[in-house]
Amino acid sequence: MKIRITFTLSILVLSTGLFAQKLPLDHSVYDNWKSISNPEVSKTGQLIQYQIIPQEGDAIFEVKTKDNELLFSLPRVADAKLTRDESFLIAKIKPTFEETRQAKIKKKKSADMPKDSLIIIGIQNKDQWKFPTVSTYKLAQNKNEYVAFLGSDSTAILHVRNLVTGDTLNFCNVDQYAWSPNENFLLFSKKNYEKDSLSADAGLYIFDITSKKLKKISNGRGDYKELLFDDAGTQLAFLADKTPEKSILKDFKLYYYTAQFDTARVLVSQQSMGMPSQWRVSGDGKLKFSANGQKLFFGTAPIPKVKDTTLVDFEHAQVDIWHWKDDYIQPQQLANLKRDKSQNFLAVIYPSANRLVQLADGTFNRTNITDEADNEWILATSDFGKRIAAQWQGFALSDIYAISTISGKKKIVKENLNGYASISPKGDFVLYFDRETGNWYSYQISSGRTVVLNDGLPVNFVDEENDSPSLPSPYGIAGWSADGKVVYIYDRYDIWKFDLAGKRKELLTNGEGRATQTIFRYIDLNQNDDPRYKTTLIPNRQNIFITGFNEKTKYNGVYTVNTSKSRKPDEIFSDGYTFRNFKRASGGETIIYTKENYVYSPDLYVSKRFKNESRLTDINPQQVAYNWGTAERVQWTTPSGFAAEGILYKPENFDPNKKYPIIAYFYEKLSNGLYSYQAPAPTPSRLNIPYYVSNEYLVFAPDIRYEIGYPGKSAEEYVNSGMRYLTQNSWVDSTKMAIQGQSWGGYQVAHLITRTNMYAAAWSGAPVVNMTSAYGGIRWHSGMSRQFQYEQTQSRIGKTLWEDRERYIENSPLFFLDRVTTPVAIMHNDNDGAVPWYQGIEMFTALRRLQKPVWLLNYNGDEHNLMKRQNRKDIQIRQAQFFDHFLKGKPAPEWLERGVPAKEKGINWGFE
Repeated sequence: MKIRITFTLSILVLSTGLFAQKLPLDHSVYDNWKSISNPEVSKTGQLIQYQIIPQEGDAIFEVKTKDNELLFSLPRVADAKLTRDESFLIAKIKPTFEETRQAKIKKKKSADMPKDSLIIIGIQNKDQWKFPTVSTYKLAQNKNEYVAFLGSDSTAILHVRNLVTGDTLNFCNVDQYAWSPNENFLLFSKKNYEKDSLSADAGLYIFDITSKKLKKISNGRGDYKELLFDDAGTQLAFLADKTPEKSILKDFKLYYYTAQFDTARVLVSQQSMGMPSQWRVSGDGKLKFSANGQKLFFGTAPIPKVKDTTLVDFEHAQVDIWHWKDDYIQPQQLANLKRDKSQNFLAVIYPSANRLVQLADGTFNRTNITDEADNEWILATSDFGKRIAAQWQGFALSDIYAISTISGKKKIVKENLNGYASISPKGDFVLYFDRETGNWYSYQISSGRTVVLNDGLPVNFVDEENDSPSLPSPYGIAGWSADGKVVYIYDRYDIWKFDLAGKRKELLTNGEGRATQTIFRYIDLNQNDDPRYKTTLIPNRQNIFITGFNEKTKYNGVYTVNTSKSRKPDEIFSDGYTFRNFKRASGGETIIYTKENYVYSPDLYVSKRFKNESRLTDINPQQVAYNWGTAERVQWTTPSGFAAEGILYKPENFDPNKKYPIIAYFYEKLSNGLYSYQAPAPTPSRLNIPYYVSNEYLVFAPDIRYEIGYPGKSAEEYVNSGMRYLTQNSWVDSTKMAIQGQSWGGYQVAHLITRTNMYAAAWSGAPVVNMTSAYGGIRWHSGMSRQFQYEQTQSRIGKTLWEDRERYIENSPLFFLDRVTTPVAIMHNDNDGAVPWYQGIEMFTALRRLQKPVWLLNYNGDEHNLMKRQNRKDIQIRQAQFFDHFLKGKPAPEWLERGVPAKEKGINWGFE
């Protein structure tokens, strides 16, 4: 505690003495700005671990006690796990950033790049053991006396180390490995790494940890995958293909082994009874035992056609054939080619009876099994025969089925559903939401009875603020009761408790959310640390924690309510911060979380049931040296009388007697982020708000609410009126206003400059400027047609091009670019998978033809939002120079003044 007080006082002294001298942020600060990653609390709650990661450079890993005592601070540690008894910490150590950088400079091959190493730390005595060149490590699920880790050098040695004694066993040429849940056995495959030679050692082995006996249970070279024990550790299964390495057509089989067998047996092959004709076991399917071990799920697939290798490529055409009756258009098929080639369909086998049941085929697009998978029924959805309409709808209607794992019998639950379905944790009900009616339904599989869960309730369970042509979406579910009989569902504000049989419905939060405009949502602090169990289960008759976000104040808080009765939630705290990354010790009351707002970066805190919090980290102490800023809520009324709101960011050294340039940044609604931190960073697309605020700009982030059919006018209504409202303040320079947006925001920037000359500069990233050509375009990343976007979703036209041609033209800036007087920079990259980059070209060439000041940045090979950090850094510099020139009168850099000729590309960056 003394350390914390001293540190706080030192910051106060520093900030008081240097306030007038605080530095503006510059582009050199980004790499060292840090964030918290992978915070975890141990099962007992005694130990807390986390990484502190710079934007570029080497991370620091720390372990502290819940009383804030630092036990370890280690560079470059990642993927850290505590043993179940919390005696040892096992983790990887990454190579240094500079090592990796130098290897990339030297263009080393992947095999020659710097490797990870492994560290094992004794928590009590702080002893450390390090092992070089390690690719992976694994601990057993229920017991951690041993750790297994695989070397990444050419010998591929599997090390099995006793954590207590330090004794280590080694096995060479290991490929795959897996523990049994109770650490009784270690399963691993050995490959022959010498080309064109056979090895008697190749095969699959099981190692008995107690007796130290090694047994080969499958012989021969092959590709062994999905090594899996059942929960009891008495059965195991795996996939193996033992065809020659160069075989074009692989032949995976499902193998099965128990201690009663001498070797693993082929459980399922292409010839197995129950296997569909011309089908086989898929090597891409996932294996899953039911919790009771009686069922084993796996994937099957049709035997694929293979290419005739005798054909010579240059003698044959390379052609894509687009057919109007294809389920998916060719670009979508090509984008999903890898996925489709690995597509497989769920089957189940009962090992004791050797009985196979094929559960799904190509008519089904999704299957869901309960976590335990002991129940009879699974859920399946089929959009077969309905997929073409997704081109303009953005979705396909689905038929919902329950399928018996005993007989394969299919029960239809709901036909032509526009919505979502899930199976209850015990597998006896199907819960589904129907967007056509806006209702939640429960279907009891045994009786075939369907009930409307929210029937007669006076509130909506769909988005009350939906402003797109599509039907509104639901607010979702919080989770299920631990006994599987109840589902918890959200309305806009509150949490409801519904009996799946339709007998009872309760307003768990007693309507307090709607009464106070506070959005209550469940905090899942009972995450099961077994990755096989993913369903959110809410405990019966216990106090649970929920978050509360007040729409009026934008405050966030934590509350508690009891699942046994409906009552007003008890507030623990509510304040002008954002709280994230909640974790709780499974064996105690210790809770950790991050806490932030615009002024305070997201540091890690620890508390006992959210009381008496203690701050564990101070990740960005350097921030105090820089001119930061403040964030405040702004409210105004638009010309049409709509209530509007947004966020105004001001410099920390704001002087109301000065005039400031102002930039508006927008993307639909942003005001709920009033109390969110924004790190100075080279962003992929959005405005780097802290940088501009620190450099004495005002930044305004207005919310936009849309009128269907008029997205451009909606942007005018909110953005322009918000900026005009702010100009009533003497400290806003109305002659130095600018706008910036990316993607949908970029479109709105392009539209606004055709409707007003109030902006001195504009930056438009990846804009659509011609809705008539974009309507028929392709989203190249997914291969989907863009039509659905205009008819149903974000573009909000609500009609086809042929139903309302004029509306498409009215909302297309291209047809009005002759009105533009604002200098505009466009960023649009040639590997944009969301908005075809010819849209940016259309905007540039039109403005160039009209002799308007325009620049186009194409970051070669980069995407819709910049992915390459060097490009993100570059655009921060250019964008700042652009706004500094037009809003602050600074000299134009060379790239802005005369451009950079292609012959100087990579030689002259044009920054001077």
